[in-house]
Amino acid sequence: MILYLDTSALVKKYFEEKNSAEVISVWKSSLGISTSAVAYAELLAAVYRKASETRANKSLFERVVSTFQEDWSSFIIVEVDNRLNETIHKVIANHGLRGFDAIHLASALAIGSAVTDNFLFACYDEKLGQAARAEGLETLPSSAPGRSR
Repeated sequence: MILYLDTSALVKKYFEEKNSAEVISVWKSSLGISTSAVAYAELLAAVYRKASETRANKSLFERVVSTFQEDWSSFIIVEVDNRLNETIHKVIANHGLRGFDAIHLASALAIGSAVTDNFLFACYDEKLGQAARAEGLETLPSSAPGRSR
């Protein structure tokens, strides 16, 4: 299975949060991990925001960043280009998504259409999850218990 992680799911690999065990379990059973190129900036922003909010040990956050960067090198990355922009436009028009959420959904649709079988889209944002299911993607979680924006 190819697992696509939006940032709300990706952050659960690096920080213990609700549903972290679920994400890590599916991650371990995946043949490959995919995400959008924008997830790099989003994840680093989340790490440094958590570091400033918690004032925890700086070396802990440095290890998180290092582990993320090591993982990043093995991910299937979807770049934002003009071809993807067409799908981004469509999902924004159809679902009223925010910009980065639309990029993640369009990226997942691109990977999902290439894989065609055994593909899972992981996100913990209610509106994005609903849009993904409406577009025919299997999602983690399978229903919408995530947060809404």
